[in-house]
Amino acid sequence: MNTLKDPREIYPKPPFSEATQPVPGFEDQMDPPADHGETSYQGHGRLQGQKALITGADSGIGRAVAIAFAREGADVAIAYLSEDKDARESERLVLHEGRQAVLIRGDLESAADCKRISEEALAGLGGIDILVNNAAYQRTYEKFEEIPDDEFERTFAVNIFGMFRLCKHLLPHIPPGGTIINTASIQSIDPSENLLPYAATKAAIASFTKSLAAFAMKAGVRVNAVAPGPVWTPLIPSTMSAKKSSTFGADTIFERPAQPAEMAPLFVFLASSDSSYMAGEILGATGGRMPL
Repeated sequence: MNTLKDPREIYPKPPFSEATQPVPGFEDQMDPPADHGETSYQGHGRLQGQKALITGADSGIGRAVAIAFAREGADVAIAYLSEDKDARESERLVLHEGRQAVLIRGDLESAADCKRISEEALAGLGGIDILVNNAAYQRTYEKFEEIPDDEFERTFAVNIFGMFRLCKHLLPHIPPGGTIINTASIQSIDPSENLLPYAATKAAIASFTKSLAAFAMKAGVRVNAVAPGPVWTPLIPSTMSAKKSSTFGADTIFERPAQPAEMAPLFVFLASSDSSYMAGEILGATGGRMPL
């Protein structure tokens, strides 16, 4: 039986609904709904007995990674900003796989919250083997002069400073063989003008990943990143105009955005021993936009 599918047709193509959402966006308002691998991801025990902290695990890529990790045998701490309903659904999905789930609410812009998130994850899971720095903040602007100073600062505070602080708190606790996986972006190397602050942080994440990899390897911990292209998550209808959201991903060679479920296997690969000789690497899944 031939199980091959046309990759252009697996998921919906734009145009999507022009309905927008308030920030930070919610999964149950997505139209079309996002696929996190709820019915499709099959685990093979590659992370059996490991303990993972995933930021932004209430929705989008973070939720897809939480589901995949749980099905691979890992317990998961779900860090999120304020989306309680979405976070509880991610918790339910992890518990359904017979794994432990720990919900941790907090703002990565806050140094105190970063410390508390780290401590609660360590205490709740009894240790950390995998840190996934996935949460991010973005806004879109049509004119450079419209970008407020405090908006630029918040974007760096969440996307870079939060990542730095979590790594600093948790790296000493991650045992040899453990991993840190950061979410970079196609914006790291092919930035969009209307996402200037966000794109700048993603470039910083790519550099941070490569530098941290050398430090962390002294402790036997591998650090890598995934660089997605356009992915259909609540971040899109809550931070982009109705027109941009409705046509999101149409400019890729797939003529559609990725679904979170399509990103999760890359995180599993980087967290598992299958990627044992990879450190400081950035894996692209950009819909054909990643340059050589």
